[in-house]
Amino acid sequence: MIKTQLACGIVVAAVASGCMSQQQQLAEQQPTAVQTALQRGRFDMNCPGATATVLSSDFINPAIQGPWVAGMSRVEYTVGVEGCGQRDVYVVICQAGNETCFATNGRRDGSPGR
Repeated sequence: MIKTQLACGIVVAAVASGCMSQQQQLAEQQPTAVQTALQRGRFDMNCPGATATVLSSDFINPAIQGPWVAGMSRVEYTVGVEGCGQRDVYVVICQAGNETCFATNGRRDGSPGR
């Protein structure tokens, strides 16, 4: 009986503390995503004074979910970077709840916007 109550208490505490809404996760990780895109853009454009603007964001659920399978949730941002007479668009993907982000040039040909 005590073990059951303890187990239920642990589950309730974990759910209450670890469950952020998708909008909360997007808002929490946006500064990291913007910084990631900005670093990439400043390097690509050779422009240390470039600035960034979030154009869109989205929460991506795992492709596979189930009681025994848990995929990674991700957040995706489209970020415009502008400076030194140039502008470009970057897609930034971050693992939800983690500071790990990856920015890629949004152009198919990979050429910087000039």
